[in-house]
This record gives sequence, C-alpha cells and structure tokens, in this order.
Amino acid sequence: MRTIVFAFVISVAGMLNPYLRAASHAVRPVPIKVVVVTTFEVGEDTGDQAGEFQQWVEKLPLPVVLPFPQGYHHLRYNPEKAILGVVTGEGPSRTASSITALANDDRFDLSHAYWILAGTAGIDPNVGSLGSAAWARYVVDGDLGYEIDPREIPHGWDTGYVPYGRTIPFQSPRPAASSSAGTNEFILNAGLADWAYRLSSSRVHLTDDDTLKALRGKYVGFPKAQKPPSILEGDVLSAATFWIGSYLNTWAERWVDYWSNGQATFTMSAEEESGYLEALSFLSHANKVDFNRVLVLRSASDYTVQFPGQTAAQLLNTDNASDGPSGFAESITSAYETGSVVVEELVRNWATYRDHVPGLKP
Repeated sequence: MRTIVFAFVISVAGMLNPYLRAASHAVRPVPIKVVVVTTFEVGEDTGDQAGEFQQWVEKLPLPVVLPFPQGYHHLRYNPEKAILGVVTGEGPSRTASSITALANDDRFDLSHAYWILAGTAGIDPNVGSLGSAAWARYVVDGDLGYEIDPREIPHGWDTGYVPYGRTIPFQSPRPAASSSAGTNEFILNAGLADWAYRLSSSRVHLTDDDTLKALRGKYVGFPKAQKPPSILEGDVLSAATFWIGSYLNTWAERWVDYWSNGQATFTMSAEEESGYLEALSFLSHANKVDFNRVLVLRSASDYTVQFPGQTAAQLLNTDNASDGPSGFAESITSAYETGSVVVEELVRNWATYRDHVPGLKP
C-alpha cells in the first residue's frame, strides 16, 4: 500500500512540476505610471484617419503592441515611460468591461497609476466653443431615472425625466446619489483636476482654424460658443443615449445642477464616464487602483444645441454625415495636446508623483 501511495505522490508531483516551476519563476507585474484611456479608433492605430487613440500612439508615443483578448482592442505600451494606452470601445458597458479586465490583468501593477480618459464630446454652447478641452470634477449619469414620453407629461412639466425615488422632475430633497439602482453622481479628486487644468492651460495654446471659426460664427446669441477654443474646467453628463437639441440641453444643465447640489456646471456630453468611473470605483475597493488618481478630459467636437435657424433634426443629420462640417479633427488634437502635457509631467517627475497626488491634501 505504501508503494502505491508513494508512486501516486511521485506521479502527481511530476504532473504539477511544470506549473510549480512556472510559478516559482513568475514574472513580476510591470509598474504602470499612467493609463491613457480612449474609447474608439477610426481604423488602424497609425497612418490613417485619426480617432481618439492615434495621436497618443504616434506622438507620445506608444510603440509596443500588447495583446488584450479580454478587452475590446489591443493595448499599446511605452516601456521607457511606463505608460499604457487602452481603447475601451464606445459606451458605458464596453468601457466598464475593458477597464475591469485591464485592472485585473496580472501583467500590470496599477496600484500607483494615474488614469486619464481623453475623449471627444459635445459641448454646451452656453459654456464653451468647438475645439475646447475641459477637465471635469463631477460626472453625472444621464441614463438612471424614470421617463415619461413628452406627449404624456403633465401640464406644467418641462421634462418627462424624473429621478429614481421621486415623482416629479427635480423634486427636493434630492435622492442619494448612489443606490441599488446605480450611481447618479461621481465626484472626482477636485485638487487633481484643478492641478491638471492649471498645468495644461499655462502650457498649451489650442489651435484655431477656419473650420472652427465658420462653425462657431453661426451661434449668434451664444457669446461663449463664439470664442476661440480654450482649456477650461467643466463637468460631464454621461449617457449612452446620444441626445441633442435645445430642450434636452436645458434638461442636461438642470440635471447636472440638481445632482451636484449646484456645485457642477454641465459642459460636456459624453457616453463612457459612468462605466469608466463605476468600474474604477469598485476596483479601488479591492486596492487595484487609487480613485484619487483618476482624471476625465473631454474635448468638443460638436455643439449639443442647434444654431439659430437650424432644427435639432438637421443638427443630427450633420453630426451623422461623415463629410459634414464639425470640429472632430480639431477636438482629437485638443485632447492630445491638453492631456499629454499632464501625462508627461507625471512621468518626468515620477519620484514626486508616485507617492504624492498633485492637489491632494495630506
């Protein structure tokens, strides 16, 4: 019997030996300093029409391709600067899935990494102009709530959108921002956002051109929409539904104000932030990431409101036309130029920023 048992133990040990050897020589996770998060690329990563990712790949650069089968798109990496680039896919679901997969990838140590979502967006013409870039301190979810079709809303209501747990629009007191239904408001590290704004606005002058001038010139009665592109601080309404038009813009302004108790200003309309921040929030509970190191940067490719004399449907048609007039190309450049200054500063002075988050009080 002892001979049989001994033989069995030797046999099992022999089968496990390759795995034990692999474990004993396991490669340590690579420390990452900054994760650049984009949501889409038009074609290839290099050499063609640029989406959100391409300028980061070509100019930062991010020369090394890393397979990422558990995510939407392969990763890009700069080994000298320890910067990782990811394309999450558009929308909150793909973004949350890709971010969660990346944070749980054993190849990387993201415990000290800064995260910067750098993407395009629609801008409220009451706040800014095409080509502008904004650092957010607040993100409000625009999908969570009750909705009544506009044709059936009660007399006196200016919207059919009602907060969960309430029976009329914008009812006080405001519900809890986080509940079993989801998270309606995310509050970012304001000190870090302020630092990124000050740094980038002092070092970057965004390019203006004839396309932007012609487009913003149509927004008579919107003085801020007619200014050249600039870097500012402004907050995001994140919704999977691509909405446009003056009525919904008024709702967005009030919705962001409502959920932030008057602390936030609706500036950029985007899709992915609720998924991005929900995932990072959960991951921070497991010490996979540091939520105090998370940034959101959006650049304006179009306006959320039609210009005087244009209908919302005409604006939608223009936005969907591949050859239609827009600030898309300029917004891609604005996001890179604004965001890369912050990324390079973090990497250049990593000895300081590894353990000290800019703008975070001790």
